[in-house]
Amino acid sequence: MTRTLYYGDNLEVLRKHIGDETVDLIYLDPPFNSNRDYNLLFKEQSGEPAQAQIKAFTDTWQWSEHAYQEFLLECPHPALARLIEGFVNTLGRNDLTAYLVMMAPRLIELHRVLKPTGSLYLHCDPTASHYLKVMLDVIFGAKNFRNEIVWKRTSAHSGAKRWGPMPRHLAILYQKRRLHLESRL
Repeated sequence: MTRTLYYGDNLEVLRKHIGDETVDLIYLDPPFNSNRDYNLLFKEQSGEPAQAQIKAFTDTWQWSEHAYQEFLLECPHPALARLIEGFVNTLGRNDLTAYLVMMAPRLIELHRVLKPTGSLYLHCDPTASHYLKVMLDVIFGAKNFRNEIVWKRTSAHSGAKRWGPMPRHLAILYQKRRLHLESRL
């Protein structure tokens, strides 16, 4: 796995190419469920913005009953399946719960590939951070939550008009297991 770059859906890559407990550190910067399209912008040789753009990805999720049922049937983590069912029953079948259904199997796989001494940093914004944290509490165990790192964005690009832009991002930090470090004085 050293010096290998994979392109494509991380769920497929995790399942087919990454062994159990082989990764020391995971920094995850998934789509945030922002309901926006993101493009790659190109510049001319002069440095001026070019008219050409390529759609990088769509951060828009739509409910799929098929994806939901498939997750429930294949989920190896019964407590997480119950949590997702609770989200769906409480919040409804909508774009947010579609996003959570998409994230759940990926978080399970990331936990699987993380070494016992490994750490996971999940970069997200307030749109779904509290739901993702509860999912990670179930997968990693709440006792393995370490911290939340919050920073202010320098240029908020949220379309919120009434309350203004959401000026922060955060990273949620978990360790696979609690490490007890002895002080050697």
